[in-house]
Amino acid sequence: MRARQVARVSELFDLCQPTLVLRVVLFVQLGVAVSGLAAASSAQHWLTQMAMLAFPALAGTLMWLVLVCAAKPVWGRVAPWRRALAAVLLGGLCAMAGWSLLLPLNMASAAGWPLLTSALSGMAFASLVWVWLDQRARSARPADASARLAELQSRIRPHFLFNALNTAVALVRIDPERAETVLEDLAQLFRVALAEVGASVTLAEEVELAQRYLAIEQVRFGDRLAVSWEVDAAASQARVPPLVLQPLVENAVRHGIETSLAGGTVRVRVKARHGSAQVVISNSLPDTPSSPGAGIALANVRERLALLHDFGAALETWSSDGQYHARVTVPI
Repeated sequence: MRARQVARVSELFDLCQPTLVLRVVLFVQLGVAVSGLAAASSAQHWLTQMAMLAFPALAGTLMWLVLVCAAKPVWGRVAPWRRALAAVLLGGLCAMAGWSLLLPLNMASAAGWPLLTSALSGMAFASLVWVWLDQRARSARPADASARLAELQSRIRPHFLFNALNTAVALVRIDPERAETVLEDLAQLFRVALAEVGASVTLAEEVELAQRYLAIEQVRFGDRLAVSWEVDAAASQARVPPLVLQPLVENAVRHGIETSLAGGTVRVRVKARHGSAQVVISNSLPDTPSSPGAGIALANVRERLALLHDFGAALETWSSDGQYHARVTVPI
């Protein structure tokens, strides 16, 4: 989350680039020209006003750009609304500073009203530029999110496909019929893994994929692995990233079943609740605690959920009464 916030701040303040500095300067000068045109009584009057206002407007704009760019390392530690407020107030102060440059030339009055109007104008222009920059950063996020989804999904593919293929190969000589079933399930896993990266799928499709994966693991572990399913059809149409449940059931098998000589049970409950779909995956914990993993799979799932649903989705994990639980919540 912190990394995404810093990345977005970086996008927002790429106005430090010369091309964007030029755009902002031209925008402010155009605004000054249009506002002066509306108040001018003649073309000569308008040109006189432009000659007087263009310089302080340019000076104030450049001061604002320099200060905003200089403060870029600090913006990532400040709440968004505070960043916006600071930028707008800074725009007013820079406009007043630009106006004050005319005082030594006796081209402007030091009275309160001209300074106040210049400050309000600076705040207005700063607000417009800020909104434009924010929308510009937001428009870039879908492409970045798709690229990030591609990266995260590609990390999952090789690991579980390799394990599943090993299980199928081991069965070919021992039990050809069961090997055929495993290969059918494996083919479905390949189909999903090689599907269009970044596309969302229904929760029903993810449940089916997790069922196929656990079926392969049941062949591998035999009686050591028991599986229990409770699926509420009302939650079936919720949208989730591809391969979001498979890493969680794989974790349940790896840390709850594989490390226990007696085996255990993996329970998957899917239900609709208060406009959201919840998937709770539980596994019994072994008597001898296994070495904790690096949490890469959980971090992967959390980030892909956030990329698809932002704050509307969550992944929670906890342990209680000899059971480990992982709960995925997504909007329906």
